[in-house]
Amino acid sequence: MKLTRLLAACAAFAVVAAFAQDYPSHPVKMVVPFGPGTTTDIIGRVVADGLGKSLGQAVVVENRAGAGGNIGSDAVAKAVGDGYVILMGTVGTHAINPGLYRKMPYDAVKDFAPIAFAGSTPTLLVVAANSPFKTLKDLQAQAAKPGGVSFASAGNGTSGHLAGELLKARLGGEMVHVPYKEGGLAMSDVMSGQVHFMFYHPAAVMPQIRAGKLRALGVSSIKRTSAAPDVPTITEQGYGDFDLVPWFMLYAPATTPAPVLARLRDAAAQALDSTDTRTKLVAQGLELRSLKADELAAFGRTEMAKWSELVKRSGAQVD
Repeated sequence: MKLTRLLAACAAFAVVAAFAQDYPSHPVKMVVPFGPGTTTDIIGRVVADGLGKSLGQAVVVENRAGAGGNIGSDAVAKAVGDGYVILMGTVGTHAINPGLYRKMPYDAVKDFAPIAFAGSTPTLLVVAANSPFKTLKDLQAQAAKPGGVSFASAGNGTSGHLAGELLKARLGGEMVHVPYKEGGLAMSDVMSGQVHFMFYHPAAVMPQIRAGKLRALGVSSIKRTSAAPDVPTITEQGYGDFDLVPWFMLYAPATTPAPVLARLRDAAAQALDSTDTRTKLVAQGLELRSLKADELAAFGRTEMAKWSELVKRSGAQVD
């Protein structure tokens, strides 16, 4: 009986090894769980292009938006683990949503195998250029007055919302959250002065800052961002360790065979180390760093714990 099981295991390994040698023999699909034109979509397409060159096969992006990224992510979690369906995951799909949604369709840890860290994007706290707020102390002073201040975000439970809630805890006073269906709409109302401030990614706000429509008061990361090196962090302005940074990571279904996963990781590392891919990602305001497989898993667990605590503090919940 033991010999039979051993022979079966050897045969199975041989099949997987042979499959891995031929992989990939046709195009790979990358699911982006948000709509076309979003930051995740732009980053996904940059990475897909580089990954396709490394693999020698096209990597085709498929947008499957809905439920804060859960629909597309769930599709990958339940896909056959053969290396032909991968996911451009985010801080939302793998760190925020598990605490935000009462019922998750997938397990963000058990159902996925991390492939590569695509980058992180410290957000900028911005106000209208003609706003009276020149510093965080100005914002804090207004928050202490009757009526306080308001802050916009792309929706309840988003990274921008949670960053605003953490700022509220650090600055005190009254800060009213105004959720929008989409970040661009929120930014427009900040520029017009209808809402006082918001946290948003550099790729969107830097053109408006250069055009004289927005002013940046702080950065959401511990270190300053290369996208806006003159803007001080919230931490260095004396408001404690403030380190909330949205990020992007490639995932495969957890059932993906180890040899195929290794091939994907090698190809992704090669793609993300290329000058072309790095230049395009940095242009989107991303901070780049290389993480090994075990570091990716540990990073994911740490981030889930951090963001889940913020979701709990905010009181945000989605059925």
